[in-house]
Amino acid sequence: MKPDWEEAVEGCLGYLAIEKSHAVNSQMVNRIALENFAAWMEKNHTALEPGLIVKEHLRAYLRAQKSERRLAPASMKVIVVALRHFFGHLKREGLIELDLMAALELPRLDRLLPEMLSEAEVERLLATPVSDTAFGLRDRALLEVLYASGLRAGEIVGLRIENYLRDDKLLRVVGKGNRERIVPVGEKAIAALDAWLTRGRPQWVKACTGGEVFLGEHGRRLTTARVWQIVRDAAKLAGIEKKIWPHLLRHSFATHLLSHGADLRAIQEMLGHASLATTQVYTHVDQARLKQIHRQFHPRG
Repeated sequence: MKPDWEEAVEGCLGYLAIEKSHAVNSQMVNRIALENFAAWMEKNHTALEPGLIVKEHLRAYLRAQKSERRLAPASMKVIVVALRHFFGHLKREGLIELDLMAALELPRLDRLLPEMLSEAEVERLLATPVSDTAFGLRDRALLEVLYASGLRAGEIVGLRIENYLRDDKLLRVVGKGNRERIVPVGEKAIAALDAWLTRGRPQWVKACTGGEVFLGEHGRRLTTARVWQIVRDAAKLAGIEKKIWPHLLRHSFATHLLSHGADLRAIQEMLGHASLATTQVYTHVDQARLKQIHRQFHPRG
């Protein structure tokens, strides 16, 4: 990138990382989108600086992405969100007078309902026999906590012992944007955690070990990739044929709470969603489940 473009892009990304506490994955996605935009602008409008862009340039770029690259609506939304961050930053820095993205609409997206496990499938998953070894104790505790708390994979690998409030049956979780929340856990998850922490984890503690709850046999914290593998292996042992990953347990946690009468705001707080609109997707999941039951069992369904 030319120096003026590089300065503008890096300034925007730095602002999002420091001031908005964007997660590493979000930073990477925004970087790719903005670097692609800068490359397109330099190729098609060689002498143009970021502060001289007008709406027509943006419309031409978005048309090119949609027609030439045949991007799906979700991919287009990623680009538009990154550009909104970028032009908002240019306006804050006084490089442009008006936010050019304010008048551009996001691509319409079909609502995609999250997949989930049924309550019976979760019971099968958690009832799968495990060995009384450190591996078995860890995997049982990991699965129980994922379903009991709705934690993301990244949150569970970062969970620390001092944030396990045993007497209060709570977990203190640091989620997206470094937002902290308190999540309750049930008796079965508590029992599994206690078994792992007292009989399993001490076997793997080494000089390199930190304060994370879940470790590998090398004594270091688990990776999210390893959490995926543990969940998939457990599903295979349980005879669950559908594709399964850690976030599926998070979706199941939220949907099952809602179907049993939990308040949507409480679910939002436990999931760590910044907006209730994000949590409301689970109301659609529950409605879809009720419709399926009606069709299956009603005489005139």
